[in-house]
Amino acid sequence: MDERYTIWGTPHSLYTGKIRSYLIKKGIAYEEIMASDPHFVGDIIRQVGLKVIPVMQAPDGEIIQDTTAMIDHIESRVAAPNFVPPGPVQRIVADLIDAFGSNYLMAIAMHYRWSYREQQEYFLCNEFARAVPAPTYSERMEKAGKLMSRFADFLPNLGVTPEVIPAMEESYKELLALLETHFQNYPYFLGGCPSAADFGMMAPLYAHLARDPVPAFLMKTTAPSVYRWTERMNMPGIKHGDFKDLAIGFPDDDALPETLEPILAFLFSQWGPGQKADVACFDAWLDGLEAPDAATLVSHDGRRQVHPHVGRVSYAWRDVVMQRASQPHALWHFERSRTAARALTGTDREQLDALLERTGGNAMMALTTKRRIARNDNVLMLA
Repeated sequence: MDERYTIWGTPHSLYTGKIRSYLIKKGIAYEEIMASDPHFVGDIIRQVGLKVIPVMQAPDGEIIQDTTAMIDHIESRVAAPNFVPPGPVQRIVADLIDAFGSNYLMAIAMHYRWSYREQQEYFLCNEFARAVPAPTYSERMEKAGKLMSRFADFLPNLGVTPEVIPAMEESYKELLALLETHFQNYPYFLGGCPSAADFGMMAPLYAHLARDPVPAFLMKTTAPSVYRWTERMNMPGIKHGDFKDLAIGFPDDDALPETLEPILAFLFSQWGPGQKADVACFDAWLDGLEAPDAATLVSHDGRRQVHPHVGRVSYAWRDVVMQRASQPHALWHFERSRTAARALTGTDREQLDALLERTGGNAMMALTTKRRIARNDNVLMLA
């Protein structure tokens, strides 16, 4: 049996960047194949039931679509290196930042790619053309242009509108400054070892924001330590010369790097209002269903979708009004850390409560939907 994993994806794909970085750091043998591969376009997509990348095939033939599920699959089978922090608060924080990067920052990544399309058209067209099944370069470029326009049309559903863009860019620059301070002092989010936090944040911060010309220039000129982190996350091994005196591993006593708390405060203040609106939208959608069972798709129209919605939301955010499609996938991903937080007792509970008090996270971590969201057969369903 071939012991390699296979990844179908592309260099410019947001979530392919997440699983690729994990495989490199984990030391897993893998082959990355372009999404134009005929086997993928035919048989693999039929098995997944959705036209989406990345998709992973395990050595035993199992097909896995979601990157969080991919990482869980390998972590349950490959013990070392261990990327799961030992402390319960550390694990909650790692999963929380993973969900933040994988969901909240997607809109910012899409904005910097498509709102500045004209300035980076040739680069993007070439990137998309690599994954287009067509016999000649000119045909691939033509098809790529049409595909790019489809992706650019997603911006309003993500809340990217002319009225919101200035606030969105200010928010991202604030985050870059916080990340720059952190990565000047630490190689990874939780200290001397990568965790789910790093892989989740690689999703937006690498393929879009560190590779596309316009946001890459911003990152390199204002947050070079962040850019260096994206390079480090695509290098094998855990220890690198930038931090040769820092031991591999996580802080003792379930502690967090001091420069991580401002990042958490940013996360709660920026993501919290949207999560609250998404919870209300989901609950309203749920109330409108007649006797929903566990097989009910979480989808406004009952169709299988990669990123479904259950209605539109509108809420105040940074002195503007954000209007976008709801994001039940973000609720599903966030529930991972929230469930773990709810289960804490004793001194662990006290330590988390103190952290949430310092970072303004109590309200967001108390959010809950009337019914849990599960993920089965590559789609979101009611639990």
